Amino acid sequence: MSKTLVIITLFCIFILNGNANIYAQNHDTKKENTLIRPPYLKMGDSVAIVAPSGVLNHRDKEVNQAIDLLKSWGLNVIVGKHVFSKSNHFAGTDNERADDFQIALDNPNIKAIWCARGGYGTVRMIDKLDYTRYKASPKWIIGYSDITAIHNQLNIEGSQSIHALMCTSLTDDLSDIEESISSFKNALFGKSLSYTIDGSDYNKTGSVTAPLVGGNLTLLHTMLGSKTSIDTSGKILFIEEIGEYKYHIDRMLQSLKRAGYFENCKGVLVGGMSKMRKNTTLWGTSVEQLILDALVEYDFPIAFNMPAGHDKDNRALILGRIVELKVRKDKSTVIFDDK
Repeated sequence: MSKTLVIITLFCIFILNGNANIYAQNHDTKKENTLIRPPYLKMGDSVAIVAPSGVLNHRDKEVNQAIDLLKSWGLNVIVGKHVFSKSNHFAGTDNERADDFQIALDNPNIKAIWCARGGYGTVRMIDKLDYTRYKASPKWIIGYSDITAIHNQLNIEGSQSIHALMCTSLTDDLSDIEESISSFKNALFGKSLSYTIDGSDYNKTGSVTAPLVGGNLTLLHTMLGSKTSIDTSGKILFIEEIGEYKYHIDRMLQSLKRAGYFENCKGVLVGGMSKMRKNTTLWGTSVEQLILDALVEYDFPIAFNMPAGHDKDNRALILGRIVELKVRKDKSTVIFDDK
């Protein structure tokens, strides 16, 4: 082979490989940033109510309220067979809860799945679920707290989902949770979603636009090391918690940090840290300062006071959706991409 031919051959290989690498990079980026957005609901659509977690003893009132609320929006309601079943701590056995959820996932006529309550139990049944038919006919899945396990799984499967109130979140006077219900309805029906959040002296200022992921801190911690441990690279992480000691919060954050959760994270949005328990040995700082101290080496923005979590004011968040987060000391804004 002549020297000229060798040079031409090497040049062609370089060009082809370069184009292939560029294509692969663009393809991977597109895949990473494009999640399934289930169709928004419209009047006449059907919603399934299922109970993948704790038992619903004496909670029929709230479930009936939930049915009435959905019907008032022009929606049909299908209640899972085992919603009021009981197996020790849970709303039925693991198989029964998984069966209800799977039936709702597979039914193309069901356009959303609303979890009746959280508590504990989802992690026991998520590995029984198959998303093959779901991907052919995606639908919105709604819940928070223990339902974080399913939100994580859906994100890994490549789909958006809604972190919002559940059936047992409903109160006797729904005006008490008007903002929570309104934001839930807006998320379901595809109306614009944005929030202006009360400022905090603890806020770490900055702006970032990235997909939102996360949920309950205990569940995120529980998922570590499993196939349902969520990827936070290039994303904004939302966290909330209830009923924990401060040292438990710190321990979970340290575990997430050691697992690399924050290495390429783009921002942190902190929701309710509700009903914090007091240890006999006091922690010594606020929970906000605890979070800042745990994440001190990272330069991404951190916003406190997001009204989402275990408080009455539990605004809907579309997980997997790209959001614009702007954090200042006097206020923060969270604006969801409409696309």
